[in-house]
Amino acid sequence: MTATLILGAVGAKAFYFLYVWLASAWAASWLSDRKGYGEKWGLGTGLVLSLIGVAIWLVVPARPLSKWSRRRKQRSGGDDAGNVTT
Repeated sequence: MTATLILGAVGAKAFYFLYVWLASAWAASWLSDRKGYGEKWGLGTGLVLSLIGVAIWLVVPARPLSKWSRRRKQRSGGDDAGNVTT
């Protein structure tokens, strides 16, 4: 009887930790894909390291032709391809 009550009390916390773990895996996967390394690298670090994996992918530099670096160039005004005047 006591074991059932303990498992019930831990269940809600474990459920919240599961959500944090899955969300961090998704975020690390998304970041690594945007930075040009592919989803698998981010998914692996997110599943193994949880929130630390997300912090790692925020620090890792983006590859030159990645979605992340192209977006930064657009925002900074470095890409003049759309501003063609005739």
